[in-house]
Amino acid sequence: MKIIRDAKLLLGLLERGELNKELTDVLQETQKALVDLVSAQPNRKFSATVKLEMKLTAAGDTIEFNCDIPPVKLPKLPRRSTVYFALDDGNISTEHPQQMDMIGGPYEIDHNRQGLTRPS
Repeated sequence: MKIIRDAKLLLGLLERGELNKELTDVLQETQKALVDLVSAQPNRKFSATVKLEMKLTAAGDTIEFNCDIPPVKLPKLPRRSTVYFALDDGNISTEHPQQMDMIGGPYEIDHNRQGLTRPS
């Protein structure tokens, strides 16, 4: 008679080893995803929870194990925001509406003009 007292051994035997393989894969994918998140934003901390749910049902002289690995909820990187200026007519602009008139608009560059020189 083989008696199972070790949780590590039990996990390796459940579902003929498939549960252990799936849990290992989920852990590795989660670790990689967290490393990728930290690489994208090194000044932040990221965390995730990996769960293994085990439902044990006793009936007569048997105990049935039903296991589940719920999907891991990984944090999402916030998307960057973009700021535009609202115009009176409801459109948006990349330039501040009051600064457009400040200098009278863009000027042509005079390519024939002498460059600046430093005094000797």
